[in-house]
Amino acid sequence: MSHSPEFQRDLVALDCPACGGSFDLSQPRNVCPGCGRPLVVRYDLARIRAQVPRESLGRYGTDLWRYRAVLPFAPEFAVVRLGEGGTPLLPMARLAERLEVAELWLKEESGNPTQSFKARGLALAVNGAIAFGKRGIALPSAGNAGSAAAAYAAAAGIGCRIAVPDDTPEPFVLEQRAFGAEVRLVRGTISDAGKAIAEWASGPDWWNVATFKEPFRLEGKKTLGYEIAEQLGWNLPDVILYPTGGGTGLVGMWRAFREMFELGWLPGRMPRLVAVQVAGCAPIVRAFDAGEARATAWEGAVTVASGLRVPGPFADSLILEAIRGSGGTAVAVSEEDMLDAMLQLSADEGVFACPEGAATLAALRALRVSGEVKPDERVVIYDTGSGLKYPEAWRAALARRDPAGVRS
Repeated sequence: MSHSPEFQRDLVALDCPACGGSFDLSQPRNVCPGCGRPLVVRYDLARIRAQVPRESLGRYGTDLWRYRAVLPFAPEFAVVRLGEGGTPLLPMARLAERLEVAELWLKEESGNPTQSFKARGLALAVNGAIAFGKRGIALPSAGNAGSAAAAYAAAAGIGCRIAVPDDTPEPFVLEQRAFGAEVRLVRGTISDAGKAIAEWASGPDWWNVATFKEPFRLEGKKTLGYEIAEQLGWNLPDVILYPTGGGTGLVGMWRAFREMFELGWLPGRMPRLVAVQVAGCAPIVRAFDAGEARATAWEGAVTVASGLRVPGPFADSLILEAIRGSGGTAVAVSEEDMLDAMLQLSADEGVFACPEGAATLAALRALRVSGEVKPDERVVIYDTGSGLKYPEAWRAALARRDPAGVRS
């Protein structure tokens, strides 16, 4: 199938898992033109397997572009890059002992540009916009995605419009505006911000880079799976717990592991993927527990973890497929347990975590109590961004430890 020379030759098509449609890259496509659901990238993995040995990955560097053979852009395409990816996988020995698991690792994503894992996906999405000849990008955001989008748009010299809920922590809004983005505050949740963007940036020059509203953010997030595999010596863990709002990283890891098995880069079996949400906004957990293929929107979503306040994930069916296909599960933790986990990560392991990341530790505690995670298993949890952007969440967490010691 024909496509622009900006894309690598092994990128075969954009596929729609929902309706089975398949499309070339000769023109920009956000979502499936047939059914409006997410598009995913398909590569000629047999040809990549024959031509790209696993040992050759280092030729492209140490950031996420190390995996360029399974990313969309041709080698001669001058990608905009800010040092995204290549983050450490930290051993959590003290917490592993306390939780009685064989090994516990934390994927520390706060070292990315704009201090969060969102840099991975937005780096690919912005480069996709450039490849498609777009003059600007637009998206709704709960915070971190907007900051990453603004940074890459600035580096690329294109416009950026962002709509965020009006209670988004101020550090995110300041950061986005510092990068030159146009930012609108919208009453409600990220779903309401999405409606605002649909009206505000609807022209042909604006490329919608919202979660799963274009095909390349997923490709950036899948590099999490590649990095975890390589950092563990190509010996996958038993369980990976992931904070799930829009779910790009969860679906991305699911795709990454399947690609690596097909490439012959991995022995063994798929890790069980655990979607972690909070009790105040848990549409995926509710759908998983009910055996549903789609999630219904969550009414009255409330949590200080702004990245988890996603009432209606657009890729709900793909998220649920990844959980079930890996033999995993979905867990909702209480707000209080999440705040306590923030304190435990900082005091026991020196990690100043964001609340979304801390939720994965709280979920691991719950799964150890239920017995769903066994003592002999190897586990990966996440810190998806810097705690510095969540002053209110940290005030709430510290107040639980010392109510008299916290001052506004």
